[in-house]
Amino acid sequence: MDIYNKMGKMALGSRLRRLSETLTEQAGQVYQLYNIDMQPKWFPVFYALSTGETKSIVQLAREIGQSHPSVSILVKEMLKAGLIQNSSNSNDGRKSNVQLSDWGVKINERIQVQYADVNAAVEKAIGETQHDIWRAIEEWEFLLEQKDLLKRVEQEKKLRESRDVEIVDYQPKYKQAFKDLNEEWITTHFKMEESDYKALDHPEEYILNKGGYILMALYHDEPVGTCALIKMENHTFELAKMAVSPKAKGKGIGLLLGNAAINTARQAGAKQLYLESNTVLKPAINLYHKLGFTKIIGVPSPYERCNIQMSLKL
Repeated sequence: MDIYNKMGKMALGSRLRRLSETLTEQAGQVYQLYNIDMQPKWFPVFYALSTGETKSIVQLAREIGQSHPSVSILVKEMLKAGLIQNSSNSNDGRKSNVQLSDWGVKINERIQVQYADVNAAVEKAIGETQHDIWRAIEEWEFLLEQKDLLKRVEQEKKLRESRDVEIVDYQPKYKQAFKDLNEEWITTHFKMEESDYKALDHPEEYILNKGGYILMALYHDEPVGTCALIKMENHTFELAKMAVSPKAKGKGIGLLLGNAAINTARQAGAKQLYLESNTVLKPAINLYHKLGFTKIIGVPSPYERCNIQMSLKL
């Protein structure tokens, strides 16, 4: 057990598996104590059929929370052991419906005293512990249904990596990176247009000298993302030229750039942010919604690729 203490909570699954294996082994000994010829792994299917109902493998899988293939294997083993039988009442030959056999019904009658003793033993064991493992398992099952472990780890990974991302103001040394990042993004999804070349080849004249801003995202000092704020009329800035390198995907850089752009616009006295995009870019549209942008109908866009316009009141 010392190895699990060293590994800590990241070994939760391994430790639960070890506990499950221990309980399964001891459960097999309990069946022997009551002369019940059953394997512990069959119990969920057996119990699900113990009410006398006929059920399909699909129903059983859904009821006991196991996969269809794994339940199919269990059913085949239990058919061979004589505990269950194929139902003769199936109206659909495509479905494999099963029910307890006559022997299974007899086992169900005999096993009731075992249920009572096992339940009493488990209740007493829980009473000897500081934490109710049954309730804890219920809580964990609920938590993982709401957000599985993979998503939780992905969030932590993104959070850790985002701490190494720095959002900085544009400098002349980032001119090529500003162009490369945007050109890479645009040509991946669309084609470069005249307005793109104007902004990317001459960022100072087209954006900065007109009162706009360019932000760069650095990951370990390497430019991996960028966005621009182009000054418009009526205290409005256009959020444009947002691009993140594919190699920096999953680090939350888009959100960091978006929030930094919003703060920059506020500090500049902007009352509104405006942007143009395309609905095929679902991750980008989701990001804009997360930042608070809503769809509007604006003036005609100079870009062919634009089919949605959004704004954010500041």
